[in-house]
Amino acid sequence: MYSTSKVLSMGAGQFAMVGGIVGAWTLGDLGWPIWASLPLVIVVGLIFGWLTELVAIRRTMNGGDDHLWILSTLAVATIVQQGMALWWGTEPRPFPRLIPQDYAGILDQKYWLPIVTAFLMAGGLALFYRKTTIGKIFVALADDTFAVSARGISAIRMRSLSYAIAGALGALAGFMTGQLTYAYFALGLTLTLNGFIALAIGGIGSNIGALAGGIIFGVVTTCVAYVFGSEFQQTIAVGTLVILLTFIPSGLFGKKRVRQV
Repeated sequence: MYSTSKVLSMGAGQFAMVGGIVGAWTLGDLGWPIWASLPLVIVVGLIFGWLTELVAIRRTMNGGDDHLWILSTLAVATIVQQGMALWWGTEPRPFPRLIPQDYAGILDQKYWLPIVTAFLMAGGLALFYRKTTIGKIFVALADDTFAVSARGISAIRMRSLSYAIAGALGALAGFMTGQLTYAYFALGLTLTLNGFIALAIGGIGSNIGALAGGIIFGVVTTCVAYVFGSEFQQTIAVGTLVILLTFIPSGLFGKKRVRQV
């Protein structure tokens, strides 16, 4: 999303929240098998991502205000969150197991499924950007939107497609991590904040950086919770972010921006 629009959506975490709730509803309440539930989750995420670009991004970018997207994406995130609360309820619900197993501890699927999913997504996106025409267009949009438009390619359609793909991937991530995070209407804002911290650590605009930043952030917060208690987990994690960005403003894998004058 960021590469094609230069917008950090405040509703990015809601994709995963919606995917987790829709997955818990279809698997738990309706009793669907995983092969029927997962495609619906992806389609719902795809539609949600497309609507986010249409409602919250497109109009604000056409309006000329570079920062109005903060309010528009936050408004969409709040509407979706409250809508899910009215439909699903305000209490966290457990997510059904995806794979039958008897293992416990670190071998529990709720721990390794999110990790495997994250690495598969990162690898898939890398191949998508390098090997497919649409992926190469996304990369070109990140560098020069005007040049892409000059070649007869609709930048608006490509941006809309990128948001739809992001919504589908976010919903898939929420589905795969549901056993760990539970199906909870207020999960989205927490995931958005943690995602922004991971991006800032790894470097905005870098997929490898986002993955590395997420791993670093997860290790730091887990160690903090173990040593100091969970009540200090978020505070120390954000403090670590501030210290890191003081010395490495562009993140570990981000590129320094050079402004031409």
